[in-house]
Amino acid sequence: MKTTIQPPVLMTLLVICGAILFMSSTLKKVQQTTPWVAPSSADTIKNPLKGNAQAADEGKKLYAQNCAVCHGDKGKGDGIAAAGLNPKPANHTSEKVQMQTDGAIFWKMTTGRPPMASYATTLSVTQRWQLVNFMRTLKKK
Repeated sequence: MKTTIQPPVLMTLLVICGAILFMSSTLKKVQQTTPWVAPSSADTIKNPLKGNAQAADEGKKLYAQNCAVCHGDKGKGDGIAAAGLNPKPANHTSEKVQMQTDGAIFWKMTTGRPPMASYATTLSVTQRWQLVNFMRTLKKK
């Protein structure tokens, strides 16, 4: 049995697909031009590994494996993949990043926002906190 899509139905589908593509493209542009601010609820998330030097050491290894390609070995946003990204990767040594709460940084790496990947399923909760602890060591002296 052969099914045929009637012209009005086909036109409706094309309009819907076009609208979805347009909205997706517009959302991506808005995300890329607006500051990325974690919700205030993220500020209440407490770092269970705060001050743990061993956690920061483990975070350094994770950073090299997962973050340095975009954020650079020293966290300055100058990794080898940075040139092709829009917006550019954050400079983790900057005051802008360092003044955020641990909870906000944890929330951002958990949630992600293109081109930043979400690490919710890639890294465990403990690993994400280890990364936060390492990122705190990148603060400019």
